[in-house]
Amino acid sequence: MKSILLGLVGVLLMGCQQNPPSNNTTNESNIDQKVEELLSKMTLEEKIGQMNQYSGFMDFTGPQPDKGRAANKLEHIKNGLVGSMLNVHGVENVRAVQKIAVEESRLGIPLIFGFDVIHGYKTISPIPLAEAASWDLEAMKRSAEIAAEEASAAGINWTFAPMVDISRDARWGRVMEGAGEDPYLGSQIAKARVNGFQGDDLSATHTVAATAKHFAAYGFAEAGREYNTVDIGTSTLYNVVFPPFRASIEADVKTFMSAFNVLNGIPATGDEFLLRDILKDKWDFNGFVVTDWDSAGEMVAHGFVKDGRAAAKQAVIAGSDMDMESYHYIEELKALVEDGEVEEKLIDDSVRRILKVKFELGLFEDPYKYCSEEREKETLYNAKFREGVRDMAKKSIVLLKNKNELLPLKSSGQRIAVIGALANDKTSPLGSWRIGADEETAVTVLEGLEKYDQNTYSYSKGADVVTGETSFTQELNINTTDKSGFAEAVSTAKSAHVVIMVLGEHGLQSGEGRSRTRIDLPGVQQELLEEVYKVNKNIVLVLQNGRPLALPWADEHIPAIVEAWQLGTESGNAIAEVLYGDYNPSGKLPMSFPRHVGQVPIYYNQKSTGRPFLPSPGEVFWSHYTDEKNSPLYPFGYGLSYTTFDLKDLTVENTYADDGTVTVSVSLTNTGKRKGKSTVQLYIRDEYASVTRPVRELKSFEQAELEAGESRKITFQLTDKDLGFYDNNGEFIVEEGSFQVFVGEDSQAQLSGEFQL
Repeated sequence: MKSILLGLVGVLLMGCQQNPPSNNTTNESNIDQKVEELLSKMTLEEKIGQMNQYSGFMDFTGPQPDKGRAANKLEHIKNGLVGSMLNVHGVENVRAVQKIAVEESRLGIPLIFGFDVIHGYKTISPIPLAEAASWDLEAMKRSAEIAAEEASAAGINWTFAPMVDISRDARWGRVMEGAGEDPYLGSQIAKARVNGFQGDDLSATHTVAATAKHFAAYGFAEAGREYNTVDIGTSTLYNVVFPPFRASIEADVKTFMSAFNVLNGIPATGDEFLLRDILKDKWDFNGFVVTDWDSAGEMVAHGFVKDGRAAAKQAVIAGSDMDMESYHYIEELKALVEDGEVEEKLIDDSVRRILKVKFELGLFEDPYKYCSEEREKETLYNAKFREGVRDMAKKSIVLLKNKNELLPLKSSGQRIAVIGALANDKTSPLGSWRIGADEETAVTVLEGLEKYDQNTYSYSKGADVVTGETSFTQELNINTTDKSGFAEAVSTAKSAHVVIMVLGEHGLQSGEGRSRTRIDLPGVQQELLEEVYKVNKNIVLVLQNGRPLALPWADEHIPAIVEAWQLGTESGNAIAEVLYGDYNPSGKLPMSFPRHVGQVPIYYNQKSTGRPFLPSPGEVFWSHYTDEKNSPLYPFGYGLSYTTFDLKDLTVENTYADDGTVTVSVSLTNTGKRKGKSTVQLYIRDEYASVTRPVRELKSFEQAELEAGESRKITFQLTDKDLGFYDNNGEFIVEEGSFQVFVGEDSQAQLSGEFQL
């Protein structure tokens, strides 16, 4: 009873008034004061406890364990030795464990509840890479708002998203979780997603704290192999890797997560240069850093530290504030401080950061503010969310090819064959990293098409993509041998006016731990495609995948190709609306699609070599492949529409010497027969610099929806922020020189101008 009373008193003393938005200066001062008051009451063990995060380990609404690690963890919560829980969700569960922390520990400090809400909680949006293909920042912000509102209704108040890693390697499975290959687009998307998750008021019950991850360079894992070493130069680190993280801080992101990888021979979780020198000192980040799962402990496997004690010491000195599931902080830090190997001021700094976020969330005012059963019931799977994720899904679809205007489909009188196991799969379209979702909740392509009931449909599976059970934690069994459904698929296709083939990757074939050396159509699907093509060439290939694929045969033979990714709950409805032209596709690729996996990593903003061009016919001594083109199959920024656009009258007005700007304008005209949306993209090239610059860099873009025949002037302004770069010491510089500017609808834009600084 005494501990319960003390806990309640602690909650009351630490603030019962309503928090205004966290960006209020007065409120910041009040929070800092409350943090210091609470910190002064804490024992060393209780401080370290705030730095300790456990994953869900028991049924908190059932019997309490009396032995083993689960019992130890439970006792730690009761004794105030846990600061956060992850993978505990649902109001009943969250309330139960929060009750233990608040009402049984000495100081009653509430827990913060984290969960991987990556692209939705129950109602699932497209995978993040697909959302990035929309280039629609407001839509992505709204997608994050939906995820936050649903997740917070289930007791969650902290998401481990967005992943802002830039990656150029489609072999890496986690490209599905990011925004692609470009640091400018990635930075804009990072801000949109952070703002969507956190909203204008972090203390509101419909928002959650966001996490910028993985700091840093995780997307550059060698050979695209998960958890692998990273070895990149400082120019790439400062100009490609860092920008989305800096943008996240501009959006006031509350937490960072360190990366699994080694950079410059040092594991990121123990890297003082990354976490203290750059993040906390140079960038003045005032939130807290959480390790990735056991990444502190993995420093032993990296060969960087001797044991768990050394791991805890290195991680806390480097600047890792909260330890996720390695146990080394809770087991080793107290002795390290008492033995003089770790200064207690480092512990205090970490705890201040953690407590501050809890105050900003309003957890001290009401630890159960996210625990309304009524709100949970009303919010989960709310119909308004389905409308939002369908809008996001439609905007994420990219039309890659449409020869002879096979699309959009005629609305009546057509016999349509639908082929492919993915066409009738209600789970795979949810994609990877949707661990809160329920299985079998996606609308299939077949279901979406059948709503257009003036046509007739015949379905044939053709071949499974995977065989046996699918699991988030287990390897998938890809079907590489079973072609028993080919004959039926070919027969179905013969009599059809149009064949829709839905092929690609299973939703769990990308994501963490899902690296691939072959990035073509998995298993027997390529053979199936070719067999069907022999009897009916009117094929619309609908791709469902979590990464760029190499599709040279399809590009050469198939008349219509639609990149539909893994689009979430409303997948089938969104795809059907695009196929029938009720929505004119407007997506643009956020990653280059290679011709062959041997080109990977491939990206548009490459550096020029000393021998970039063929000197004369037949010569071999220049930068090229002997068996493939250098160029991608589909470049970054590429995507077609059911209408056409024309860009002309490029003008460049250089007033940099007077007001520090260069103004670029262009005339955009919809030259087709239907309304459509164009994403006008501006790229620059700094022709010579003290550190070599890429051949092109995206610096701005604008979306414009025009009626047929309508024209509009598009204007961009370039400033120091666009014209400068980071040198190899991390200092931002703007140099005099010659610049080229390119404007178009993809990264191969031909309309160009120039200016001097």
